[in-house]
This record gives sequence, C-alpha cells and structure tokens, in this order.
Amino acid sequence: MNFPKPNQHSGPLTGHVRKGRVYKSPLAATGVLSVANWLKDDLPDLLWPALVLVELGNDGVRQFVKWQKAVQEWLAHHDEGGWVAELLDGRLTHLAVLVDKFPDASAIVVDEARRHGLLSEGVRGALVSYPYLPARWLVGDVEVTPPQQQDLELIRDAVLGVMQDDHREALLKCFRTWSTVQAGTFSSRADTIELLEDYPVVPTKRAAADSVVRAMWGAHKAMIQVDDPNHFDAAIEWARVFWGANSMTSRCIRKREIDGAQDAFTEELDPEALSGRPAQPTPMPEGGENLRRFTMDLLSSFVEALETAPADLYANERQEVVSGLVTRAGRDVIAVLGAPDMWCVEHGAHIGRMLVETKIYLHWMAQQDPAIYRQFQEYGAGKAKLYSRIADELPDEARTAGFRESIAELKRLSHNDDVLDHRIVDTRDTFAEGKSIRVMAEEAGVLDFYRQSYSLASGVAHSEWWSVETHAMEPCLNVLHGMHQIPSLSLNYGGNVELANAWVDQLYSLVRAGLQILGTDEGAVDAAFAWMSEGEDSEEHPA
Repeated sequence: MNFPKPNQHSGPLTGHVRKGRVYKSPLAATGVLSVANWLKDDLPDLLWPALVLVELGNDGVRQFVKWQKAVQEWLAHHDEGGWVAELLDGRLTHLAVLVDKFPDASAIVVDEARRHGLLSEGVRGALVSYPYLPARWLVGDVEVTPPQQQDLELIRDAVLGVMQDDHREALLKCFRTWSTVQAGTFSSRADTIELLEDYPVVPTKRAAADSVVRAMWGAHKAMIQVDDPNHFDAAIEWARVFWGANSMTSRCIRKREIDGAQDAFTEELDPEALSGRPAQPTPMPEGGENLRRFTMDLLSSFVEALETAPADLYANERQEVVSGLVTRAGRDVIAVLGAPDMWCVEHGAHIGRMLVETKIYLHWMAQQDPAIYRQFQEYGAGKAKLYSRIADELPDEARTAGFRESIAELKRLSHNDDVLDHRIVDTRDTFAEGKSIRVMAEEAGVLDFYRQSYSLASGVAHSEWWSVETHAMEPCLNVLHGMHQIPSLSLNYGGNVELANAWVDQLYSLVRAGLQILGTDEGAVDAAFAWMSEGEDSEEHPA
C-alpha cells in the first residue's frame, strides 16, 4: 500500500496530509481504512458460541470443532466448493443460509449440537428471548419469551467475556479457520500455518496466534464485502434487533449506582460557600425561587423518558448527540439559575447564545441524513486530537501533573488508536460565511493566544462533541447496552482557585494592554496602580 506523503511540516499536526482545512494521518489519507466496531456488528451474530463459551469455558471450542466436523461429514455430498465449511463459522445468519440451501440440514445441525453439549437449557433460554433470531430453529418451535434474570446474566457474561478477554475473542473468530481446515479448503503462508497448527494448545504461541487470527478474520470479512457489499446485511439487521431488544429488557447503569455516589442534582446551595465575599450576591428575585428546582426536575424527567423508552442501541449516535446537547444546555441553565448575578444580557448572553445554537443544531441535524450525528462526533474527536497536540507543545519544565493529565484526557477523547493513527482532524469553520475568529486573531498577531487559550474554551462554548462527552455524558455500565453513553446527572463542582486566579491575571493583562494602546500618561498610571505595589509588599494581592 502506498501512503500519501505528508504535506504538513509545522505545527501540532506535523506529519499529516492536508487537503483544504482537513488534516489526515497518512494511514487515514489512503482512503482504504475502515474502522468498524465488531462488538456492535458481529458479536450478536456469534451469540450462540459466545454463550456456550460462558458455560463451558474457552475449552468449549473443542466441542464446536467436533460439531463442525460432524456436520460437514453429514453434508459432504452437498458440499461442492467448500461452501458448507464457510457457513459453519459460528454465525447465526450463516446457519440460516445453510438451511435455506439445504432444508434438511437443520435437523443435522441441531442433533449434533445437542450431542456435543452446545444447546443446553441455559443457552436456548437466552437465545429464545430475542425476536427475529436468525436460525431460530436452533431453539425449537417456541414463542419468544421475556428473558429471566439468569438469561440476562448469561448474555451479559457472553458480551463481557469477549470484551475483557482478547483470547476468547480470537477463539470466536477462529471458527471459520477451523471449519475450512477440516474441509481442506484453508490456505495461508507457511509461517501462519505453523503458528496455528496447534492453536490454542501451546501457551507460548497463543498471544501471537490470537493476533494473527483476529487479523485474518477482519481481512477475510473485508474481502467478502469487496465481492459482495451486501453479504452481511442480515447480520447488521440482526445486530439492530439484538441491541434494541436489550434496551427494553435491561436498563442503563450509572457509575454512581455502583459506587453509591449521591445525586448532585439533589444538593442545595451551601450558604457557607458565600462567606468571605467582598459584597453580597444579588438576592434571589421574587418569582425566581423555584426556577432552578423546576429546571432540575425538567431535565431529570427528560433523562428518565430516554432511559425508560426503547432505544436504538445499534445506531446510537443520534440519541447520544441529541441527549448530550440537551443535557449540556440544561446543565448550563441550572448552574446559572443558582447565581442571580448572571441573570442579565451582559453576563448571561452566552446562555442565550448557547440555547439558540443548540436549537439550530437539533433542528438542522434532524433534516439531514442520520450519518450527520456520527459526523458530529467524529468532528469533535478530531478537535480533541488537535487540542492534545497543541497542549503537547508546552516544554517539559513548564508542565504540571494536572497539565499532563489534561493532555492524556484529550488524547482519550480523540478515540484514536494507540498504534494506528486513524483519527481525522477537520478544522473547517462551522460558521460558513464571514471571517473566522481564527483569521482575526492571526491578523491581530495573537494567533498563539487564540490557539492555546481560546480554541479549547471555544470548543466548550460551541458544544463540540469532545466537550459534551466529557462534561455532560457518562458511559452506561450495562454491557448489554453495547457501551453507549448516557446523559450525566452529576454536576461538576466549581471552586477552582487556580482557574479563578488565571482569570484575574488575564484581566490584568488586558487592562495594561488597553492603557498602553491608548497611550495613557505613565505618571497617571503609576499613581492609579500604586496600591498594587503596597498589596504585594503586604502579601494581600489575591492574584
């Protein structure tokens, strides 16, 4: 594969391929890289063997291999070109195709599966709880029944097992290899065959073999899709059913439910927090006493409605983006409603701007192709990558522990791979007409200030996805929900003295710059700011 040569030779995105205002890593710029989520797309199709491995352990693959061999022997007289072996790779949709081609095969598949202990009562109970299950004849002619607690636990362990165990994932993905080996249709390089000939028996070769198996599985799937782009359509439709059914049979789980954390939305303002202020805050105006509580209840009801209704957990980007934007807007309003000083156009203009911007986002995206929600998230993840690169420019001697943590967090929010840099950075303006703030900053000679200070803060103000994700969302800890994200009900606490001091310092620099630009008399300036020297001598200067 020929990688495009980088044409960006300076700045935080050095080494990227630039086209217009879009920056791609050389790998992403090839145009052939496709990053997929096999857990969402393929694991539901491999649910049967995944359930079996929960009950029998990883050694249960031996019984599957024996089952493959037995079924192949029964159907040998129908297996022209090795198509039977290809359909015994553990996928439910491939079993359905097998029976479509050879209807009598269902009895053979089921009988051999029972004989090898692959269709226990627990496995069948878990499978039968799903509507539109491919190859439903596996579980017999029974109606769909709601899953019992033991069914949900078995399904959860099946999903969690492949998420936490790379070896188990490789075992599932090796079923096609084992089937074709037994059919005599498998071919590969000699070193690959040597690595896999006794897989997974030899522990010293297991890690390397696991990697090879996973890579081969992905490459084979891609090859099939080149020849037949619609080959896995049935698997995708079944995956949508699987994740959608899970949203109705189990609820979202928050970290605070596990940790026993208190709901921050139920906390009241602490009067003691206002002590020591030089002036009393604006008292709560008449008629505004219940606004904050009303808004909290409104937002809580919004979240409750989302979590109690069926959700599309397969294509979850739209719900994540919409709920994230609404939640982010509500959180801002809740915070401001607790501070009457902000209730005016001067200090509260950003709230009005944010609400209008959010409304435009929601109505506009609703009229677009649903892929726009994924594009919104990808744009934000690319920005997180850019911000991490900018922050990483600071010399080592100037970095604090907290600063290093912030860089690491932004890198995480970019959702990039540690080895394969596939994250695309898109810096095109969302404000299509007129001069951008970046251009104004460049013309004014303060581009570095814009990049290192304004850019990240602007990302928060504009609800870029990395900001919504880190501030307003949290991962659902129910593995049956496919690791989607849900609105966070925990408010961030303020009281960051270092940040407040930074604000004061920046205001002071603006004051001094303003005086210099105006050419104000130096004597008058010295006299007016004499108190600052006195304050520094007595260590009273707060900044």
